[in-house]
Amino acid sequence: MTQVSMTVNGKPVSADAEGRTLLVDFLRNQLRLTGTHVGCDTSQCGACVVHVNGQAVKACTMFAAEAEGAEVRTIEGMANDDGSLGVIQQAFQDHHGLQCGFCTPGMVMSAAALLRDNPKPSEAEIREYLEGNICRCTGYHNIIKSILAASGQEVAIAAE
Repeated sequence: MTQVSMTVNGKPVSADAEGRTLLVDFLRNQLRLTGTHVGCDTSQCGACVVHVNGQAVKACTMFAAEAEGAEVRTIEGMANDDGSLGVIQQAFQDHHGLQCGFCTPGMVMSAAALLRDNPKPSEAEIREYLEGNICRCTGYHNIIKSILAASGQEVAIAAE
C-alpha cells in the first residue's frame, strides 16, 4: 500500500492505495465520491470521466498513484459553491439531457472540457467530442441540446 495525495474538488486528500488501484476506484472506494461511475472497465463508455490537472481523463485508464499531487475534479465538484447545480448540470436538467443518469456524470465532465476549450461549439463539434461517451437511453438529442444551452446558444438542432 502506498499513500496517495491529491487535491480533489479543491480539497487536499490522502488515502492508502495499492499500486494497481485505478483512479476511478480510488475516488469511489477510498474517497467515497461515487458520482464517477464505472461503466465498462474498458475505457469505452466515458462514465468515469474526471478532470486531472484540467484535462478530461477516463479515470478507468489511470492509476491513482499517477494522480499523486494532481488537481482532480469530479462531478461532485461541478456544483456551485452554494450547492446549487452548475450551469452545465442545470442545462442537462432543463433540457432533459438524462434519463437513467448513469452516463450523465461523464457527459457533464466531457461537456465542461469541451466548453472550456470551445465555448461555442457547433452541433457537429459536440457530437464529435462526445464520441468517447456512450448513452444507452437518450439518443443524444437532448444531451446535445443541453450542451448548446450551457454554451448560451440556441437549442434547436437538426433532426437525427
